[in-house]
Amino acid sequence: MDKHNVVSSNVKAIGYDDRTSTLEVEFSNGGVYQYYGVPEHVHSQFMQASSKGKFLHTYVKNQYPYSRVG
Repeated sequence: MDKHNVVSSNVKAIGYDDRTSTLEVEFSNGGVYQYYGVPEHVHSQFMQASSKGKFLHTYVKNQYPYSRVG
């Protein structure tokens, strides 16, 4: 999965696999999480959000199943 570095105090990089609808988030503290069943439009909005942390908290966390992968 290709990840793209982003400007954020909490999120380091974001990746997305459109085949599996998997969103991957790498945090500044080194943790990596995958969120499953995330629609592509949510990924696009996440990438464009001015506050990545706020978007993640509001629209991704507790909305989609996830697991820590790193």
